[in-house]
Amino acid sequence: MNSPAVPVGDRVRRFIVENRPVRGHFVRMEEAWKALREHQDYPAAVRELLGQAVSASVLLAATLKFRGTLTLQLHGDGAGRLLVSQCTHDFRVRALVRIDSERLAKEAPGAAEAPALTPEIFRSLVGATGRLAVTVEAAERDVRYQGIVPLTGDSVANCLEAYFASSEQLPTRVRLAADATHAAGLLIQRLPAAAAVPEELGAHSAWQDAQHGIGRVERSELLDAPLERVLRRNFGRSDLRLFAGSPVRFECRCDPQRVASILRALGAEQVRDVLKEQGTVTVTCEFCNRPYRFDAIDVESLFAGGGMSEGPRSLQ
Repeated sequence: MNSPAVPVGDRVRRFIVENRPVRGHFVRMEEAWKALREHQDYPAAVRELLGQAVSASVLLAATLKFRGTLTLQLHGDGAGRLLVSQCTHDFRVRALVRIDSERLAKEAPGAAEAPALTPEIFRSLVGATGRLAVTVEAAERDVRYQGIVPLTGDSVANCLEAYFASSEQLPTRVRLAADATHAAGLLIQRLPAAAAVPEELGAHSAWQDAQHGIGRVERSELLDAPLERVLRRNFGRSDLRLFAGSPVRFECRCDPQRVASILRALGAEQVRDVLKEQGTVTVTCEFCNRPYRFDAIDVESLFAGGGMSEGPRSLQ
């Protein structure tokens, strides 16, 4: 079966500074970002926090060589109790965020309509204390790695830079942004200089130029401008090589068969009791919030002798 076409905007791309130990990654999502939120309705600031975290998880995965799943988790004592974003080695993403809506409305009343995630709203969401955890589960070696750092700074980007400084010991700068239509991120890193590229040949100056360049990138560019234009305007002093990149897709692991298995495990009597009381049986995925609805015919098919082969007909 052929994979669905991926829009041009849903892609993560790598670039390097020629003959210098400096690299970068850029991601922008459009259809994947919309699909991820199809069954969710978040205040504007929460939506941006989620979009920044999803972009960050893609950038993190792009810097690694592994086969498996990378999970980025923000856990604090603010109105945003928990945020989890996952990205596989082939850039399939999913995410969730748990918000105390009443607390958010009280502590950050402008969060619902804020045009951008300000440092003040970020702190209202994550709280005064908390942690950022990055977990990599590499399937081919059955290896699990986890790095944890405090939620320092006033943005997801600051937290990610602290993670790289602490866990990876790589100087890294990050820009992240999201709105209703796009989620995007830009990351640059200084790699350990190889013997063939000694410091006197310009490794330090190349890194300084890259830092100045990412500092000039505007939020609107990150979200809307072609990457070639972004690099040309902000990194024009560097000799860059830009690679084609890889597609990014939204993909949740939930499906009708998995939900059907959960209901079978509950047992016919309990499921039929819920059907009798509510008229339908609804199971909602905690990640994508997609509802799976089973009517009376679905339930009887579920517990028929041969089981159900195609999941609920009433899936929405």
